[in-house]
Amino acid sequence: MTFSLVARSADGRLHGVAVASKFLAAGALVPAAEAEVGALATQAHVNLAYRPQGLALLRTGVAAADVVAGLVAADAQREHRQLGVVGVSGAGASWTGPACHPWAGGRTGDGWAAQGNILTGPEVVDALGDAWLGGSALPFAERLVAALRAGDDAGGDRRGRQSAGLLVVERGGGYGGSSDVLVDLRVDDHPDPVAELGRLLAVHTMLFSRPDPATLLDLSGAVADEVAALLTALGRPVGDEGAEAALVSWAGLENLEERLVPGRIDPVVLTHLRQVAPHVPAPRPAS
Repeated sequence: MTFSLVARSADGRLHGVAVASKFLAAGALVPAAEAEVGALATQAHVNLAYRPQGLALLRTGVAAADVVAGLVAADAQREHRQLGVVGVSGAGASWTGPACHPWAGGRTGDGWAAQGNILTGPEVVDALGDAWLGGSALPFAERLVAALRAGDDAGGDRRGRQSAGLLVVERGGGYGGSSDVLVDLRVDDHPDPVAELGRLLAVHTMLFSRPDPATLLDLSGAVADEVAALLTALGRPVGDEGAEAALVSWAGLENLEERLVPGRIDPVVLTHLRQVAPHVPAPRPAS
């Protein structure tokens, strides 16, 4: 009762799953992933045991196709299951049991597997795959959501819309570097869940993505003066500790601490500060 895309980044560092369904909280059931191991989606008549069992097989180096073969061979209800798997290398693999409600099927390629059941037709899975292949310029998580949106636009679940989810893992990529869960977002019950998932990903990216070193600005001179004026306008005047300490304090309250860099400021943080502060004239460049 779902369509999903399971994929690996070109460099093999990221694995992820994007899913949508006319089913409550599909993101709580369908996806599983482990950094530098692989990812899978279990759907149709979901077998939740596929998640730990599949990751365990991938962890030992079993290829995606053999993981699928092993899981379904041991499952007496295999005819009602649907499964997509990717590993650390090679093609993805997909299984659609003959008892899955039509339309049901899958499509695979190097590092990805798209599958769905109770769809409007094969065009949904084709749209997932084509959008994934055509989205290589996008960041990995955005590419997954763009593919999911293409599947949704092509017809998606023929019963309608309800939920969507996104899970992306990367070694040390989680909050504060203390976990491998880079993105874990769910829209459990919504009239347009894929669009809402895209909105949540944009917020997540703004708050938690690591800054691009090439874009960082020195927190000195006119930039420091502007930051101090903006913080003062927000009722957080800069004291003897200086603009950087005041910025750190404010950014922590705004949940932007992942974007802080000593002695510098991320333009994303500066833009957000400008947006939330009362109007402050930009400082004039030095003559």
